[in-house]
Amino acid sequence: MISVIIPTLNDAANLPRALAPLVAGVADGVVKEAVIVDGGSSDETTAVAEAAGCDVVRLEGSRARRLIAGARAARGDWLLFLSADAILCEGWLEEARRFMGKPGAQSRAATFRLAFEEDAPLAKRIVLSARMRTEMFGRPYGDQGLLISRRLYDIVGGYQDMGQNEDEDLARRIGRQRLTLFRTEVIANFERHKRRRAETFARYLRAIPMKRGIEAED
Repeated sequence: MISVIIPTLNDAANLPRALAPLVAGVADGVVKEAVIVDGGSSDETTAVAEAAGCDVVRLEGSRARRLIAGARAARGDWLLFLSADAILCEGWLEEARRFMGKPGAQSRAATFRLAFEEDAPLAKRIVLSARMRTEMFGRPYGDQGLLISRRLYDIVGGYQDMGQNEDEDLARRIGRQRLTLFRTEVIANFERHKRRRAETFARYLRAIPMKRGIEAED
């Protein structure tokens, strides 16, 4: 029923922890497959994935391209996009099953509540910010995961190879009214999350002069 899609790049140390919570779903028949889309890892990422029984797609390029390729390779009626360093907490399977069984679920998507193992003040602020972004604006971070029916994914056009902000772009097209925030948490890697946010902000700043130049020419 669910195809789990995980983009990877040198994630041999992270992948076992990300895959472990999926075992119960496989045993229960809810998780149909796990598709690992690897961007050219130099470590044992693909070996770990194959040993765990995952389908492996090799594709170098942006994270967005790997997400797109994973969705194309997936065979399930539902797609669950996860980061390789994200760990679903206990209860995710039951909540996902209830969500997918509701009337009209094929026209909705869902995401998890962001959490970190770290207890630092900044980590707490990011968690609170993520919850507000999701509840008020329907803009979850990519680290929160996304469960979406194949039907809705195709209707809204799926991920786009934008080079940045592909998660926010897809969430915008899904829309706040069609997005459910689960009670279950997903534990993300704090350091990686901070780095991704910093990289996104840096790309945004670099794009400002270009936008101003275009406006000036107009």
